[in-house]
Amino acid sequence: MNTTTRTEIAAVSRRAFLQTSTITTGGLMLGIALPGLVTEAQAAGTLHTPNAWVHIADDNTITLLSARSEMGQGVYTSMPMLIAEELNVDIRKIKVAIAPPNVKLYGNALLGGPQLTGGSTSVRDGWEKLRIAGAQVREMLITAAADQWKVDRSTLRAENGMVLGAKGKKATYGSLAAAASKLPVPEKVALKDPKDFRIVGKRTKRLDTPAKVNGTAEFGIDVKLPGMVYASLEQCPVIGGSVKSFDATKAKAMPGVIDVVQIPDGVAIVADTWWHAKKAREGLTVVWDEGAGAALDDKSMLAGLRTGAPSDKLLPLKAVGDADAVIRNSAKVVRAEYTMPLLAHAPLEPMNFTAHFHDNKVDLIGPTQWQDAAQGVVAKTLGVKPEDVTLRTTFLGGGFGRRIDIDYIIQAAQISKAVNKPVKLLWTREDDMTHDFYRPQSVHTLAAGLGEDGKPTAMSFKMVSQSVTGRVFGLPLDAQDPLMTEAAIAAYEIPASKHEIVKHDAGLRVGYWRSVSHALNAFANESFIDELAAAAKQDPYAYRMSLLGSQPRFANVLKLAADQAGWGTPAASGRFRGIALMEGYDTYMAQVAEISMKDGVPVVHKVTVVADLGRMVNPDTVEAQIQSSIVFGLTAALYGEINLEKGRVQQTNYHQYQMLRMNEAPAIAITLVPSTEKPGGIGEPATALIGPAVANAVFAATGKRLRKLPMTQANIAAA
Repeated sequence: MNTTTRTEIAAVSRRAFLQTSTITTGGLMLGIALPGLVTEAQAAGTLHTPNAWVHIADDNTITLLSARSEMGQGVYTSMPMLIAEELNVDIRKIKVAIAPPNVKLYGNALLGGPQLTGGSTSVRDGWEKLRIAGAQVREMLITAAADQWKVDRSTLRAENGMVLGAKGKKATYGSLAAAASKLPVPEKVALKDPKDFRIVGKRTKRLDTPAKVNGTAEFGIDVKLPGMVYASLEQCPVIGGSVKSFDATKAKAMPGVIDVVQIPDGVAIVADTWWHAKKAREGLTVVWDEGAGAALDDKSMLAGLRTGAPSDKLLPLKAVGDADAVIRNSAKVVRAEYTMPLLAHAPLEPMNFTAHFHDNKVDLIGPTQWQDAAQGVVAKTLGVKPEDVTLRTTFLGGGFGRRIDIDYIIQAAQISKAVNKPVKLLWTREDDMTHDFYRPQSVHTLAAGLGEDGKPTAMSFKMVSQSVTGRVFGLPLDAQDPLMTEAAIAAYEIPASKHEIVKHDAGLRVGYWRSVSHALNAFANESFIDELAAAAKQDPYAYRMSLLGSQPRFANVLKLAADQAGWGTPAASGRFRGIALMEGYDTYMAQVAEISMKDGVPVVHKVTVVADLGRMVNPDTVEAQIQSSIVFGLTAALYGEINLEKGRVQQTNYHQYQMLRMNEAPAIAITLVPSTEKPGGIGEPATALIGPAVANAVFAATGKRLRKLPMTQANIAAA
């Protein structure tokens, strides 16, 4: 490399350099279309859409749509794999686009219809309908060829993007697409026998990796539009507070400032660069009405969960026999209370969105998990028709449930309308961490009576927490929230049992957090079953197995995990093991954590995972999701806690809200059980199970039972 070239590279940003390097990467970018980009075929008006999932251009460029947001979990690859399997195209030669808002076409049936990515539902929702979509287009293309060649369609077959006939007759999908698009969509189509799958179930490299490596992938934070300006928003330090008055004199005099506008959530500085907006924001003087939230602190909130309130709603979940009476009359009773803290989502990419209000229409571009809500609420807020709001979803730099909420999208649209320009709103890390929709606290109260054999004769379970679904979807107070009851009823066979859920409003806005209530309920259940084993002086693994008589999938994953972790054999000197078991989103999983203790806290060396998730689309992504989930869940178990004082979140950045570092990450051994069962979700269950597995290992190491997270030195010392 000569001196001139080195100088040129030094003058551009890393991302710009990586983008220029695309020219020399040959086939790396082959078949990759970034979300929302317009292809030449589309621009030329030669794109044909036999159905909502498949777009075929005359030049045989095939674009498959994904209706789920890509936030690292792999749907940009797995969703098209399902379509490509039945369409008979090479997954490496197709393009991918993220679908626009349209609940009729792209709604998530498992979540009740919204176009929403969450709940480990993407593969489960798409498993059949996406294969049907691919098969429908395949059959339409065959019919189009049969009509064109005047032959019996049964003599034709579709393969590798072409329809093939007798004597070497062939036509590309592109050449048939125009005719196929005019045919009726067949209602019933034959799907492949899974034994004939060529794509589904095979390890497949992710389609978005090249773009993410070379810098061309577009995240919300990367969006640029002609004439775009930047906004930084000052929000009340107490969530829910509002502006009483403000003085922007100093801010308006700062370099690059274009305007200062007030919206319901605060005061926005609009400038020619984001840094100018951010620095000018520091010159604002705002007087706040902090509202009722100013009285909140996390300790009193937790106390309120324990003592209850008149507005609390107790909802029976399941009862078998008279558990209370059996426990009351038992010679040996074990009781325990488990508490879980508030948690932030803390995705690497802070909240941001780009909005352009013009001609009484709105263009939205950015990272969201809920497309139709963003479109509909922005339309209502700005007083325009929903069909006049377009939305293009970029890649998400992390979601974890935070980007189901759309507060930041509304803010961007309101600011754009106020200044009549395209605006990119970008929160700071501090904005993001102090204005989250936090995972709620919970208090679990469990009790069990033990028989002479040490096995539970009865068990009661009560969970008190906030209902996220009540806030997000308006679920009535007296209706059971299914996203509070996940993993509440464990697999163990106990003669009498009682499970209750109590909805309690602690006063702070809460949101869905990766694994939702699985993490809350599994920690209580799997810690408690370990306590029962200890009280019975029995091995925790053997004790669990003795209670799984008619639960073969549970028993299988538990046995495999124990065997592969070396359960029953001595661990290395200073090492201790803990075990945990759960079903979540139709996935059966067991984990064994191997730890040592250092300075009063656990060091996690190895996690053994066995998962039975039914049929898989991409085993490579499944393993990555399990690894990701364990790191995410372990971070929360070891370090995660949000504290409030006078309504103000005390953690503002990663120095106070610690993340697991690379040197702290354990070795993760994963076994995926071959299965012909329906697909289960895999993006979240491992997050919920790692906490109790490690806590049970801490008990094995120290004799201290952790009933409160996170696993800080203080919490362990007080256990």
